[in-house]
Amino acid sequence: MRLAVLGAGPGGYVAAIRAAQSGARVTIIEEGEVGGTCLNRGCIPTKTIIASTDLLSKIKNLGDFGLELRGDVVPDLSRIIDRKTRVVSTLVKGIRGLLKSRDIKLLSGRGTLTTPNEITVTFKDGPVEKVEADCIIISTGSRPAEIPALPFDGRHILSSTEALELREIPRSILIVGAGAIGSEFACIFRELGSEVTVVEMLSRAVATEDMEISSILEKELKKKKIKLLTGVKIEKASIHDDGVHALLSDGKVLVVEKVLVSIGRALNTEGIGLEQLGIRRGERGEISVDNRMETSIKGVFAAGDVTGGMLLAHKASAEGIVAAENIMGRDMVIDYSIVPAAIYTSPEIASVGLREHQAAEKGLKVRTGVFPFRALGKAHAIGELSGMIKLISEETTDRLVGAHIIGPHASDLIHEAAVAMKAGLRALDLAGTIHAHPSLSEAMMEAAEDIHGMAVHLPIRP
Repeated sequence: MRLAVLGAGPGGYVAAIRAAQSGARVTIIEEGEVGGTCLNRGCIPTKTIIASTDLLSKIKNLGDFGLELRGDVVPDLSRIIDRKTRVVSTLVKGIRGLLKSRDIKLLSGRGTLTTPNEITVTFKDGPVEKVEADCIIISTGSRPAEIPALPFDGRHILSSTEALELREIPRSILIVGAGAIGSEFACIFRELGSEVTVVEMLSRAVATEDMEISSILEKELKKKKIKLLTGVKIEKASIHDDGVHALLSDGKVLVVEKVLVSIGRALNTEGIGLEQLGIRRGERGEISVDNRMETSIKGVFAAGDVTGGMLLAHKASAEGIVAAENIMGRDMVIDYSIVPAAIYTSPEIASVGLREHQAAEKGLKVRTGVFPFRALGKAHAIGELSGMIKLISEETTDRLVGAHIIGPHASDLIHEAAVAMKAGLRALDLAGTIHAHPSLSEAMMEAAEDIHGMAVHLPIRP
């Protein structure tokens, strides 16, 4: 089996390795660097920077832990970015090593589909190579979305890509969009000392999350003195000597040093040959696939952001594996019902399954259980009290259908709920599982107990 993979992001390179593990001869084509957006311009760079700002936050509160630092700790953004670059470089080398160990051929150029069995690769220095294959996987990813009122210039009006390369801390920054990306950057820049304003056209921050989670995050942003303006949008912006002047839809004008646009992602589906092959696409330009990740053209598969839906690296990898398994003769379908997601704000947010309002929209009768981290001994010991765990179960069966966390290590804790949901467990099964004390995961057990009004460390509900 000859397989060609277009794109070496978390969907493409994982698919390539899985197919090679099963005996395929694989060629992977990537215009940029292996690892895609996630590794080079997204997940890993931001989390590396957040590691620095989290440490800075802890240092500011050393006195609460009986520690004294004699001298100031000053953030050096240039050195933080240097560390980010080193981390990314190390991981890029790791992926390249994995590809080499599986005898996967890596071509560094721009690929275009010319037939269902051929990709033309144009290299930066001009030559062209044709790659023939029995099957193809398209995994070309996405890029920051732009809005007409705020065209990127790389200096004053930034995308997340440019924001990750800033060497000086802006005195003030306007962040357009209070979704996952915008909220993460708001916490980063505020901790570094910038004056931060976030504008969101919807009625609440992180609007894809459960409403209670949004409410708690908004309170935490306010504590940090991050100004959040909801229900408004940017009408236009102009650059002056004193900064960027942004006119809001409510008539107010904000003057800031930098503007970061974080309104979502645009899919990289143009200019790769989809039109010539007649590959079906959806309303957003996403590649239409079935539950086996096959497109409307037999033998051509797609994985990752180009297929739309949740634009998450781990979803892309899961889709890549499904595509590779089917290409290699197995029968596998994708299941989107249990895909955990995390937002690395301070405090962190994580979720899996249904939100409470989504359950109501489906006509599903549910029960909810909530447990605040403030009621945990471990949370007090580590000095991280904000947030809660909220579990949702189906009323008649007690089967868990959703979990939502805001608080310390949310991105790690969510997987206990994800595994429970994958296994079809009830809230009582989770509540009846002995959890180590003291631990943050005890909040999961007690939230499950609270569904049945049995949480030991909660007062009686009025």
